[in-house]
Amino acid sequence: MHALSVRPGQPNSIQHDDVPLPPAADGGVLVRALALGLCGTDREIISGAYGVAPPGHDRLILGHESLGRVEEAPAGSGFAAGDLVVGIVRRPDPVPCPACAAGEWDMCRNGQYTERGIKERHSYGSEFWRIEAPFLVRLDPALGRLGVLLEPTSVVAKCWEQVLRIGRRTASWQPRVVLVTGAGPIGLLAAMMARQYGFETHVFDRNKDGPKPVMVHAIGAVHHSGQLGDLAPDIIIECTGAVPVVLDVVNRVAPSGIVCLAGVSAGGRPVEFDAGLFNRNMVLHNGVVFGSVNANRRHYKAAAAALAKADREWLDGLINRRVPLARWQEAFERRDNDIKIMLEFASE
Repeated sequence: MHALSVRPGQPNSIQHDDVPLPPAADGGVLVRALALGLCGTDREIISGAYGVAPPGHDRLILGHESLGRVEEAPAGSGFAAGDLVVGIVRRPDPVPCPACAAGEWDMCRNGQYTERGIKERHSYGSEFWRIEAPFLVRLDPALGRLGVLLEPTSVVAKCWEQVLRIGRRTASWQPRVVLVTGAGPIGLLAAMMARQYGFETHVFDRNKDGPKPVMVHAIGAVHHSGQLGDLAPDIIIECTGAVPVVLDVVNRVAPSGIVCLAGVSAGGRPVEFDAGLFNRNMVLHNGVVFGSVNANRRHYKAAAAALAKADREWLDGLINRRVPLARWQEAFERRDNDIKIMLEFASE
């Protein structure tokens, strides 16, 4: 079968392979791949920045934003042939730590988790893949190919769950204004959910024109590409990982406000930062800054609910390039105005 794989740690080693069908040990449910969403994590693995092949393998099958249709499922699995499905990325560590033992593998304490397409497990970038039923999520058939957005939306759903849980530390907290920094897929999906919650939503992004400002306005949010003035949001979801933006937002949040850091920054670039001002603001204003990554099963379910409520035309606008597997190299080209790229494995 066809698959895309890399040699982890070796820059630009991605190639189109002919590999054996997945072994039964991978899981009882056999899925035919329909599409694969591509993101910054994939690009970083291709660059050699990180990624770990499964034990005994030199190469790692790439891709963690899956979409497929069940081909075979064992009796009692809860799935049947024809189901539209997405595979969960992370698996709990084998110890397990207290978080993994409770099904909160996204909060793993010892780092011994594995991740499909990222860390020690082949992923969903192949014509067929197998999976354990507990790590499979069924989608509303009406979503069709838009279901490929489920994994990035699950990351956003976790951010929102954590923000709202923290906010409940005080019964008087009544947030009104949200700022999302970055208008990539994660930022736009975070803004979409903010609007679903009914918040006044602002999105900061460097693009002054093109599809991203249009996408922001289409959900009733305010787009900013320059200075934010005296905007002091109650909730900030930071999706860029750009250090100057991060440092600005942590000192901008309103009293009793919450900042969720969802973008990963590159290290090795020292910047001037007034740590005293940051500490003063957080202490005197009862502020919270926290990081969030990955998602567990309940976040995938919350994401499915959010996508089901979203405008289909708007979601379709997120996927601005659809590339057939035969032209897979094009999917990894950087192009102006890209938002989300989908690699298509099979037609229906």
